[in-house]
Amino acid sequence: MSSCHGQVDTPAGLVVVDKPAGMTSHDVVSRLRRLLGTRRIGHAGTLDPMATGVLVCGVQRATKLLGHLPLEPKVYRATVRLGMSTTTDDAQGQPTGGADAATVGEPQIHAAVAALRGAIEQVPSTVSAVKVDGKRAYALARAGAQVLLAPRAVTVSRFELVALRRGEAVTDLDVLVECSGGTYVRALARDLGAALGVGGHLTALRRTHVGRYGVDDARTLDELASAPVLSAKLDEVVMEAFPHRLVDAQQATALAHGASLPAIGLTGTHAAVGPDGVAVALLAERDGQARPVFVLHPAGE
Repeated sequence: MSSCHGQVDTPAGLVVVDKPAGMTSHDVVSRLRRLLGTRRIGHAGTLDPMATGVLVCGVQRATKLLGHLPLEPKVYRATVRLGMSTTTDDAQGQPTGGADAATVGEPQIHAAVAALRGAIEQVPSTVSAVKVDGKRAYALARAGAQVLLAPRAVTVSRFELVALRRGEAVTDLDVLVECSGGTYVRALARDLGAALGVGGHLTALRRTHVGRYGVDDARTLDELASAPVLSAKLDEVVMEAFPHRLVDAQQATALAHGASLPAIGLTGTHAAVGPDGVAVALLAERDGQARPVFVLHPAGE
């Protein structure tokens, strides 16, 4: 894979990391680059530094696959503290107000949680990675600029209260959230506190699933340091994630050169699999043609 004496060829595929608290997603990528001996590594779905859990990373040509992979829904376990709002909607921000939440009724909490389920319009946190005029919202906010973000449509398919703990002037809620990509759990905490009139922010966040990949599939950076190997190779990822059609050797060669094939009536992105059982490309049909949207092993590479 790699060694301290030089770089060897690193195969393409995915590494599913259990991100620790205190690191940015980019920090994880930087560490993986050193461990795997290649700079061609990227990640899907940023996690905040305070958050832990599943971070799906692509290695070599699989970096280009990340945008095609079905990586929803995303599932989180989180703790919401009622009684205080913050500048960042999480515990790392400065307090901006709140009210005694020690006696907020459990029926009211359940009703407010239920109101945030389903297809909703959500304003992202001001310190999110959303771009405003080409700049990240969090960079503008930290520079002291006033950031006004437009609401966006997201889907919260599950938002459930798992446990409730009362404290002095606060109530902590352990929750389970299953949602579409682009949903901010911090914003759910903020909006829940606002709906109850007491303020709210996130104190803990752990992502347990990204699509088919869960914490059981993930490895810590320490584990990867001991055994720097892929979670799955590129061909395996494609075969598991997409429906597929069989192609002959001549068609496989054509696809490797970026050519299209005649459509056969398949909807959505699907894999073309050669006579050797290996995936060749991802295809999408349009206007009677099955066009490659991602070629696993292009001719000449």
